[in-house]
Amino acid sequence: MELSRIIISEINDQQVVYLREVSGERSFPILIGIFEATSINRRLTAPPPPRPLTHDLLKSVITELGAELQDIVVTSMVDHTYYAVLRVKTADGEMVEVDSRPSDAIALAVHHDPVLPIFVDDSVLETVA
Repeated sequence: MELSRIIISEINDQQVVYLREVSGERSFPILIGIFEATSINRRLTAPPPPRPLTHDLLKSVITELGAELQDIVVTSMVDHTYYAVLRVKTADGEMVEVDSRPSDAIALAVHHDPVLPIFVDDSVLETVA
């Protein structure tokens, strides 16, 4: 999947990101908060800030611990709430999945250059797309 669109509204509490299949036609929206939407948008449209913000900090912590964020996966949807994991490869080669909100996972993915892969479980796509 890829981040295909972000909608930031100054009059609504909920912002929207759209994920779209890279080699397909399916897409779907995820409602996110203003902080995460702003972090994603800032990273895609503006130069990096002079000091690390939250998602920059998390990226640095993972790296400084000798680990590497491999990708993110939107794993499920329960009662209209999406769930995701960060897939982190540790210094000893172990793959660890860390529970995450999809908004934070997407924000963290776009804070890498190139943007990290974003995967969505087929069960989620079948439900929403």
